[in-house]
Amino acid sequence: MGRTVPSITQAFLHEEASFARFRRALRRSDQLALDDLFAAARQHLAAAAYAAHALPFEIFLLAMLLEEHKEVMRLRARVEAQDGG
Repeated sequence: MGRTVPSITQAFLHEEASFARFRRALRRSDQLALDDLFAAARQHLAAAAYAAHALPFEIFLLAMLLEEHKEVMRLRARVEAQDGG
């Protein structure tokens, strides 16, 4: 029998758990920010399953970056709307 490749969800949960000690060492506000980043990555697990060429953690970081960039774009649009109006 061959080896079973863990699902992307299992890989995500493993990566998240591996940062537990790091998270505990952070200040509470930073813990919440880290939790938000992992939540952002969790939103893209279905798409992450299609990125088999990349390392799982690279995929999770890209998903976090994607959500952060979407927020920057939303805020930029709000600022431009206020400046233009």
